[in-house]
Amino acid sequence: MDCLDLLIADHNRFRGTFSRFQTAHESDNVPEMARLAALLSQDLQIHTTIEEEIVYPAIHDLSEEIGETVDEGLQEHHVADVLDAEIKALTPGGDEWVAKMTVLIESVEHHIDEEESELFPSVRSATDAAFRENLGQQMDARRAGMGFPTVEERERLSVEELKKLASEQEIAGRSKMSKQELAAAVDTR
Repeated sequence: MDCLDLLIADHNRFRGTFSRFQTAHESDNVPEMARLAALLSQDLQIHTTIEEEIVYPAIHDLSEEIGETVDEGLQEHHVADVLDAEIKALTPGGDEWVAKMTVLIESVEHHIDEEESELFPSVRSATDAAFRENLGQQMDARRAGMGFPTVEERERLSVEELKKLASEQEIAGRSKMSKQELAAAVDTR
């Protein structure tokens, strides 16, 4: 699968987690908020690792603009790592914990928006499908090594099962996704 499509699938999964966190916060469901914060932490670790180890090095020198955006993205990863560590040191549900989770979510949303609106179109224009497919395969293998099911494993589910998971996980854009896109976006752990 195209590396950019895999990254967008992660972004859509994050958006679903953000939405579920907001719902849990509004209903003052601290155990669910804590569960979703832990899930987000784990998913961010996997996502930033594949970007930093595979994607960013492969695309950094495609153009000066792409390089600058990648450099900024690395700093945004650092900010997310710092916030994540601070969140883990606090009691879930407390005012400071909720405030830091809110800032983390806003920071990640900004990062996602910037990648999707600026970086990905530039990378798509500067590369061919084979290049992106190769990176996608490397990403999926690295992700599997970190305990996340491969797209191929998730594609074994039926469309109905994938749609059900996507609905439960509030995956953004799920109604317009193909089976492969659904498989890339859902979490089957």
